[in-house]
Amino acid sequence: MYLGAHMSISGGLEMAVDRIRQVEGTALQIFSRNQRQWKVKPLAEEEIDLFKTARKKWGGFPVAVHDSYLINMASPEDEKRVRSRRTFAQEMKRTRDLGIEYLVTHPGSHLGSGAEQGIRCYARTLDRAIEESGTTDVMVLLENTAGQGTNLGSSFEELALIMEYSRFPERLGICFDTCHAFAAGHDFTTSEAYRKLFDRISELLGRGCIKFFHLNDSVNPFASRKDRHAHIGKGELGVEPFRLILRDDKFKDVPKVIETPKGKGADELLPDKENLELLRSLLKKV
Repeated sequence: MYLGAHMSISGGLEMAVDRIRQVEGTALQIFSRNQRQWKVKPLAEEEIDLFKTARKKWGGFPVAVHDSYLINMASPEDEKRVRSRRTFAQEMKRTRDLGIEYLVTHPGSHLGSGAEQGIRCYARTLDRAIEESGTTDVMVLLENTAGQGTNLGSSFEELALIMEYSRFPERLGICFDTCHAFAAGHDFTTSEAYRKLFDRISELLGRGCIKFFHLNDSVNPFASRKDRHAHIGKGELGVEPFRLILRDDKFKDVPKVIETPKGKGADELLPDKENLELLRSLLKKV
């Protein structure tokens, strides 16, 4: 079972590996840079070497990069869309240079142009970014969203359309976020609802489409379309959906990370340890 957390890169990319080791994690997600800024400086060879060495010592477990939240490749505004495309291509290059296999991204917002136009625009722009990146082995993972405002990707039908419209479907996969799915109105809180949802996802996107999980509880209620993460078992989802995912054999080898609130100061990683301990306990069959 690959189970871990999103970790800060404060102090250097390799420090994220140090942090995940402190919580005994076996999966990791990071930002490869300050995700609040457009400007991206190239990675230095020393940064790359330090990260790769730290990852190897950790055990070479699965890692994903999450792209910047500034990126919107579905924007109807040419300038913003081009800037987003170029930045995403840089994100892909950085992911490749670090030897990381996955790049997680949100499908963007149509900003009033309409979902269909936004999806087509996103797919075209994503294709160009993939081409411009010059990468061949980084898989882009489309993350399902909570459906706030004009955000795309809250339905798996929309994610399926992106894959259908893309010229590079083999380079695309899905990152399933539990909080987002619940907030978007997808029920998977009982065994029957769980089976129906994941059967539908397989029908739309193909078996094995889910390459990564974000395991987050939800502060807000079902179908709220509000994205706010809670500690595992402390939100509206409760424990059962996480038990169902963790005990599902088809997802046994799919990496899973939490993006739940961190602690303060010296206790920064304490909530991560507690959340991961709870998730590990759900694997035990009574």
